[in-house]
Amino acid sequence: MTPDAANAAVAPRTVKGAEALVEALEVNGVTQVFGLPGLQLDHVFDALYDRTQTIDVIHTRHEQATAYMAFGYAQASGKVGTCLVVPGPGVLNVTAALSTAYACNAPVLCITGQVPSAGIGSGLGYLHEIPNQEVALASVSKWQGRINTVAEVPTVMTEAFRQVHSGRKRPVVVEIPPDITAASGVLPGPLSAAIPDAEPEVDLDQIERAAKLLGNARSPAIFVGGGALDAQEELLELAAMLQAPVIMSEHGGGALDIRNPFAQTMQVGNDLWPGIDVALAVGTRFFHQIVEWGRDGGIRLVRIDIDKDQSVTAWPPDAHIVTGARSGLRALIDKLGRHNSARTDRRDELAGLKAAKHKQLGDILSPQRDYTAAIRRALPEDGIICFDVTQLHFYSWWGFPIYRPRTVIQPGYQGTLGYGYPTALGAQVAHPDRKVLYVGGDGGFMFNVQEVSTALRFGIKVVAIVFNDNAFGNVRRIQKEQFGGRYIASDLRNPDFGVFAQSFGMRYALTDSPAGLEAAIGEAFKADEPAFIEVRAGAFPNPFPHMFFRRVRGAA
Repeated sequence: MTPDAANAAVAPRTVKGAEALVEALEVNGVTQVFGLPGLQLDHVFDALYDRTQTIDVIHTRHEQATAYMAFGYAQASGKVGTCLVVPGPGVLNVTAALSTAYACNAPVLCITGQVPSAGIGSGLGYLHEIPNQEVALASVSKWQGRINTVAEVPTVMTEAFRQVHSGRKRPVVVEIPPDITAASGVLPGPLSAAIPDAEPEVDLDQIERAAKLLGNARSPAIFVGGGALDAQEELLELAAMLQAPVIMSEHGGGALDIRNPFAQTMQVGNDLWPGIDVALAVGTRFFHQIVEWGRDGGIRLVRIDIDKDQSVTAWPPDAHIVTGARSGLRALIDKLGRHNSARTDRRDELAGLKAAKHKQLGDILSPQRDYTAAIRRALPEDGIICFDVTQLHFYSWWGFPIYRPRTVIQPGYQGTLGYGYPTALGAQVAHPDRKVLYVGGDGGFMFNVQEVSTALRFGIKVVAIVFNDNAFGNVRRIQKEQFGGRYIASDLRNPDFGVFAQSFGMRYALTDSPAGLEAAIGEAFKADEPAFIEVRAGAFPNPFPHMFFRRVRGAA
């Protein structure tokens, strides 16, 4: 580079606020934005028009879907999912999706409009005005920022990306008023990418304490959640050293390939719990153990978590390692050898426990088992599946075999009915070369049914499987079993889904059996286009008496 070119590269320059905002997205690696335009965003979308070679924009039919697609994109890829909505009703429409992302620790960036700068807080009734918008968003996001001048764009956006990439990954929000997007201002030079915070240094005293506890344990166990998905190698090495089961929560599925003997579901973990003397919790809230199972036999607890406050008050750990899963596990492995007792090979025992539990529950809940098995056979190992809150959802927590991380997406503790279809669309956008399934019921699917239009408009090849019982099935079963059949607000009137799908030009199939579903999925995957499979299903047996969180083991 010549001296003149170098000077030009760092010289102050005049740009519009919207241009600076979009440039900040680009330099921070955003290649995909899910948005819905509106008055306060006109200049932002115009700036995106000039960046279509580097940033793809998918517009949805409802603001809620923008954030759900960003959530699905983030969960499937591990990268930041970005959504863009107008203030007021647009913001309020995305809060359910942001709350889901918050519950699931997903890195989502939500950019929202605002009313004109001079009107913020005035209460005069500007279009889309709500008081204290950033306060409304604070409950569902990790950090909130507002761009008040064009010159603030680099600072605010750098901090937003630093926050979303650092520590516990959760949604962040940036507001920008329309007068700032339209105004021109001077920037000191080119924008640069944010630098995430370094992980906390491992406390070697805590590592030593944890190594002694685990090394001397008679029956240790490892419990993992979504924070451990990128530590497969370390988890497997530590499990082998301890001959300990790795018990995966509904978010930790895929941390180990379920076919590995050490890999266990929470159902098996529940049965093992009374005999465990030292538990290692890695990247997990540890909710069911703390709230439901109890501390049988005075279980000693070791925690590895990037969030120093995670569940510490509810159950103070005996050793507390505040860092990322891989770093903490690696440090623990390095110290464990000199403390570790001689271990009997437990692989055959653990594999047998898993197989027996799977058979026991599958025999009781045979419709769920048979449909889940058909879906698993049809879906490639690297395929992605998004379970809406429906009949197969709860069974999938232990009954759907997961082979790779980030291939099963769940709604987390929000249990957000209807989140699933746009979330699956976002996952497909993140991995256009992989097969993606949505599994939902007629109740949940109709929450975001309009996004069929988005799938077809942008060629997003998700295969939607909708179990149709003309009811909110879980609600109706509860009303039957617990309230003597006093049915209220649980019956549904649906469209003819075949006519509906075909009116959009979407591929459609109808079945009423697991074998028929497996065949229909195969045909849809071969067609390589958006598809809709309707499964006519009756009431499924109640999974809740057999769920791990129903089997309390003692007082906390």
